[in-house]
Amino acid sequence: MTTLKRTLVLMMLAMFSLASTSFAASTMEKIVKSGELIVAVQTQGPPVSFIDKTGQRTGLVIDIMEMMAADMGVKLILQDYDWKGLIPALTSGKADVIAADMTPTAKRHMQVIFTEPVFFAENIVYSLKDRDFVSWKDVNKPEFTVGATQASSYAEVAKKFLPAAKLKEYSGGNPQTFQALVSGRVDAGVSDRASVSGLISQNPNVKVLEGTVNKEPLGFAVRPDSIHLLHALNNYMRLIRHDGRLDRLLDYWWNSTVWEADHK
Repeated sequence: MTTLKRTLVLMMLAMFSLASTSFAASTMEKIVKSGELIVAVQTQGPPVSFIDKTGQRTGLVIDIMEMMAADMGVKLILQDYDWKGLIPALTSGKADVIAADMTPTAKRHMQVIFTEPVFFAENIVYSLKDRDFVSWKDVNKPEFTVGATQASSYAEVAKKFLPAAKLKEYSGGNPQTFQALVSGRVDAGVSDRASVSGLISQNPNVKVLEGTVNKEPLGFAVRPDSIHLLHALNNYMRLIRHDGRLDRLLDYWWNSTVWEADHK
């Protein structure tokens, strides 16, 4: 490489670095100036985020983001989207953060940046109690159809671990897939254990099949230029994990069904 070419490349890299730094500060600066933290959530997925019996948005990620906004001294603005609309809402600038039970897949990392894992999920397969399925592996046959949330990691889990079965994807989250099972449109559904536990409490005719399909980390997401906000989120998760607040929320919302008595 000639000296001139090397100089030009270094200048371009320097300009890119400066531009990235400028953009990185913009999201946090906007939050500070507006006094608002805009968060994209999916409200159809108890216990992560949903509308409870009083008509209020609530759930694990809602409590976390409300706590963070309060500690930041800003107003929390929640925006509701179907699962497939969460990333477009973020990348288009409509929201500052996605707070959901989202798996940081390689494909998603091409569009957004994820925080460190906030919590973890055990993916399982569920079906009606009157079916002969025992293990989740029993569903992996061509004559069976499994349901999963559209454009979700659950759908990818079904494709990877149940390749012989047919797959139907549903927009709107776990409740729509669950309803598809109950109404007979699919033979089984794929989701995480905590979410399905909440849905089964409404319909005891559904069972979780034996075995865990796989385990996945779940995190929040920001735009690639929101580095300051990414660090703030990671720092806050470390803080509330250290002082015990995150564990208390996980024990209430994710590791048990205690929340049902208060919100269903």
